[in-house]
Amino acid sequence: MRNSRDQETAPIAAPRNGSASNMFRSFGSLFGAGGSNGGGTESARPMTPQSSDGYVEFGMQDPERSGRTLGTFAGVFSPVALSMFSALVFIRVGYIVGNAGLYVTLLQFLIAYAILLFTVASVCAISTNGAVEGGGVYFMISRTLGLEFGGSIGTLFFFANVVGCAMAISGCTEGIIDNFGPGGRFVNEGGAHLPDGKWWRFLVSSGINTSMLLVCLVGAALFAKTSVLILGTVTICLFATYISFLTVGATNDTIPVPVVNTLMNATKFLPYTGLSGKTLRENLGSHYGTDYTSNYKNVDFSTTFGVLFSGVTGIMAGANMSGELKNPSKSIPWGTLSAVCFTFVSYIILSFLMSCTTPYVTMQNNYLFLMPVNLWPPFTAIGILTATFSTGLSNLIGSSRILEALSKDQVFGSLLNFVLRGTWKGNPICAVVISWVLVECILLIGSFNIIAQINSVLFMLSYLATNLACLGIELTGAPNFRPLFKYFTWHTCLVGLLGTLIMMFVINPIYASSCIILCLILVIALHLFSPATQAAQWGSISQALMFHQVRKYLLMLDPRKDHVKFWRPQILLLVSSPRSCCPLVDFVNDLKKSGLYIIGHVKIGDCNGVEDAVENQQWWSFLDHMRVKAFTEVTIGRSIREGVQHLIRLSGIGAMKPNTIILGFYDNEAPKDFFQNGTSPYKTDGFNEGDALSFPIRRDGEPKQFEVQEYVQILCDILRMKKNLCLCRNFQRLDKNFITISKHVKYIDVWPINVFNPTSGDPFDMVSLFMMQLAVIMLAKWKHLRVRIFLCETNEESTVGTFDTQAPQMDIFSKLKLEQTLKELRINAEIIEIQEWSRNSDFTRHARILRQFTAQADEALLDDGDEIVEEKFNHSLLYMQRVNQIIRDRSDQTALSFIYLAAPPKPSLTDFSDRSASYIELLTELTAELPPTILVHGVSTVTSTTL
Repeated sequence: MRNSRDQETAPIAAPRNGSASNMFRSFGSLFGAGGSNGGGTESARPMTPQSSDGYVEFGMQDPERSGRTLGTFAGVFSPVALSMFSALVFIRVGYIVGNAGLYVTLLQFLIAYAILLFTVASVCAISTNGAVEGGGVYFMISRTLGLEFGGSIGTLFFFANVVGCAMAISGCTEGIIDNFGPGGRFVNEGGAHLPDGKWWRFLVSSGINTSMLLVCLVGAALFAKTSVLILGTVTICLFATYISFLTVGATNDTIPVPVVNTLMNATKFLPYTGLSGKTLRENLGSHYGTDYTSNYKNVDFSTTFGVLFSGVTGIMAGANMSGELKNPSKSIPWGTLSAVCFTFVSYIILSFLMSCTTPYVTMQNNYLFLMPVNLWPPFTAIGILTATFSTGLSNLIGSSRILEALSKDQVFGSLLNFVLRGTWKGNPICAVVISWVLVECILLIGSFNIIAQINSVLFMLSYLATNLACLGIELTGAPNFRPLFKYFTWHTCLVGLLGTLIMMFVINPIYASSCIILCLILVIALHLFSPATQAAQWGSISQALMFHQVRKYLLMLDPRKDHVKFWRPQILLLVSSPRSCCPLVDFVNDLKKSGLYIIGHVKIGDCNGVEDAVENQQWWSFLDHMRVKAFTEVTIGRSIREGVQHLIRLSGIGAMKPNTIILGFYDNEAPKDFFQNGTSPYKTDGFNEGDALSFPIRRDGEPKQFEVQEYVQILCDILRMKKNLCLCRNFQRLDKNFITISKHVKYIDVWPINVFNPTSGDPFDMVSLFMMQLAVIMLAKWKHLRVRIFLCETNEESTVGTFDTQAPQMDIFSKLKLEQTLKELRINAEIIEIQEWSRNSDFTRHARILRQFTAQADEALLDDGDEIVEEKFNHSLLYMQRVNQIIRDRSDQTALSFIYLAAPPKPSLTDFSDRSASYIELLTELTAELPPTILVHGVSTVTSTTL
C-alpha cells in the first residue's frame, strides 16, 4: 500500500493528558478607590479579595479609612450646584433673555433640564447598580459600555472638562476686565485700570489658569472641602440680585455701555425700568441681535441655547466625586436631583425678574448689567469671581483625574504611562500640567460664547453615551442589572439620548459632527490596539446586546423556509491538531462564503479531569492567531467515530447547522508543525510553554489513534446523516500568498467524473454541480484565476472490447449540454475534453472493476476468490495510477483541484475491513503528487437556475 505524501490531518484525537499548560489570564481589580485630592481623585488601596474560584468576596470597609469622607450635601449637591451656576448665572442669563425673549428662554431651560433630568435618571440607575469607584462618569460609562466606547467617551469627557475650565476662566476674565478695565465699575474716571484687548485678556486668563494650577498642585483637597462655603457665597450673591430687582427703581444713567461694544459708542448709558408690565411685554418675544464679544456675529436660537446649556452641564460633578463619597450609590442620585431642581428654580426666577425690569436693548449690549442695578455692586463681582473660579477649578481637577484614570486603565496602552510616573502623594502632577496646557490652548479662542458652544457639544456627547449605556443594558434584560433607583425606564433613556443628539446638531452641526467622528475614530482605534485583558475585566455592553439580538434572529431563522437560491456552505472542519492543519483552516475560512464555520476536535476519554475553561482559552487563542471567523467545538468520546457523530449532530444552533463536513486525508505521513516551521506564515511561539505544547501533534513513528476502517465508517456516517463530504489532501503545499502573486498559477480545476464508475451523466449529477459551486466560491476569492472543467467522456453503450463509432457525436452533445448547463448556472469556465474513458476499452473495463470498492458494490461481486480479488485490486491500482497521471499532466498551473469522490463501501458488506483499506489506498493513488486537492461528494442540491 502506497504511503500518502499528504501531511494533512484526519480527525484523529489528541491524548487528553497531552494538552499544554494552563493559559490563565490574570484579572486584577477594576479600579482603585478615590483619594482625597479633589473630584474623582483616586489613590491606591487594597484590591477586593477574591476566592480561588475567581468570585469576589464582598466585605465591609470603613469609609473613613478608605478616604471616603464626604456626604450628600458637601460631596454632591454643592459641586453640582456650583458647576451648574458657573458663569451663566451672573454673566449670560441676560444675554439669553435679551435675545431669545422670555418665552423662548423658558422653552430652552425646559429642553435643557429635560435632557439633564433624563440623563440624571440614567446616571442614578447606573450608579445604584453596584459599587461606584473613583473616576466618576468615566468609570460608569467604561464599565458599562466596555473598553472601546468607554475609553473613547472618557477621552471626550476629558476634553469636555478642559473646555469647561477654559469657558469658566473666560467668564472670570470678562468679569475682571469689565470691572477693573477701562470704564470699569470699580475704576475711577481717569484712574489706573487694567489694560484691555485680545492679548491682554489672554494674559489675564493665563494668570487665572496658572493660579488654578497652583491650587491643584498644592491644595486641591482644601478646595473640595470648601465647596459648601463657596456655594453659600454664590447663593447669597444671587439672592441679593433678586432683592435688587424688586427694590431698585428706574434709572437711565446707571448702566454704562461697555468699552468693547463699539456699535453703541454714541450711547453712554443703557435704560433700566425696574418692575414694569410694559418691559415684560416687550421681553416676551425674541429680538435676536449681534454678539459684541464675538466680532458682532448674529445671534440665533442655536447660539443662545449653546451658551445656556454650557452653563448647566455640571450634573456630573457629583459623580466625579464618587471616590470621595461615603455612600456613592445613595449620595449621587439624591444630591444630583436636588441640585438640578434648585438651580432650575433659581434660573427661572432670575429670567422672569430680568424680563420684568430690564429692556432687551440693555441685556443685549451689556452682559454685566446686574452689577450697576445691585443694591451693593460688589455682591455681583464676588458672585462672578467665585462661581467662575470654582467651576474652572473643579473642571481642571476633574479633567486631570479622568486623564489619570485613563492611564491607570491602560486604555491607550503604554502611551500614558508617564502620567502615572508623574504622581506625587496621590496627586497626578503630570495629568494636572497636561490639562493646564490644553486649557491654555482653548483660551486662544478668546470668545466666551464660542467656547461655550464647543463645551455644550462635548458634554452632550458624554450625556448621550450615558443614556446609551443605560438604554443598552436595560434592553439586554441582563439579570444583574437591578438598580436601586427605580424612577427610570428605557423610555427615559431613549428620550434623553435622542434629545442630546438632536440638540447637539441644533447648537452647531459642524462641532457635533466633528465630535462624533472623533469619537468613532477613537472607538475604532481602541478596538484595534487596546489590550484585550481590559475588555475581559470590564465586560462590554456590546456583547450583551449582540447576544440579545443574535438569539432573537436565530429564533426567527426558520429552517423550513430554506431555499436553494440562498444556499451557502456551513462547514464543520474536523481536525486533530491545529499545528498540522493551519493552511487548511485558513483555506476553509475563504471557502465558507460568509457561512457558518466550525472547527471540531475529538478527545478520547471521559469527562473526569477535563478543564474546559483552559481548553476553550487555547482554541480561542488559536482562532485569534489564525484570524479566521470560526467557532470551535471540542467533544469527548470513547472513540473517534462516536465523537464525530456528536459533533455532526450537535454542532451549531437552530437553523445554523453544518451542511458540509471537511476532513483531512487519512495517511501515514508525520504531520508538519506549522507553528514551529521557520518558513511558515503561521509560525508562533504563543502555544509553546517550555517542553509542553498546547496542541500535541503526532510525531514520526507514533501510531495513529484509530484505524482506517474507523475512518471509512466516519465517512459513511457523514453521508448517512445527509451531509456533504469533502476530503482534503496535499494542503500542506498550499501557499495563498504565492497563488496571489504568481503568474504561473492560473487555474482551479474541476474533474466531474466518478473514476470508480464513470458514466456520461457524471458532469451533470449532484456531486459535480456541488464541486462547481465550490470552485466558483473560491474563484470569488482568487479573482485572477480561471475555472477549468474537464469533460471526461465515457461510452456506456459500447460492448467491451469494441470501439464505438458514435463516440465523437456523443462528445459534441455532452459538451454542448455542459456549456448550456454552465450558462444557466452563470458559471464562467473553460471546458477541456478528456477522451481516455471513451476510446480505450481497457481503461473502461478497469474502471468498472472499481465498483466493488465503493457503496455500489453488491454481494454478487463479493463471491470472487482471494486470487481474483487480488488481481482485480492490482488492476485497479494500475488504473488509478493512470488516472493520476492524466490529472498530473494537466495540473502544472493548477492552484486547486476538485475531484469526484465515490461513496465509500458500506459497513454492512462482508469483509468491510479489507475493502475500506483498499478504498483508501485507491484514493491515495488517485491523489498522489497532485496540487492541493479536495475529494467531493455532495448529497444535496446547491445550485439554482431560477430567479
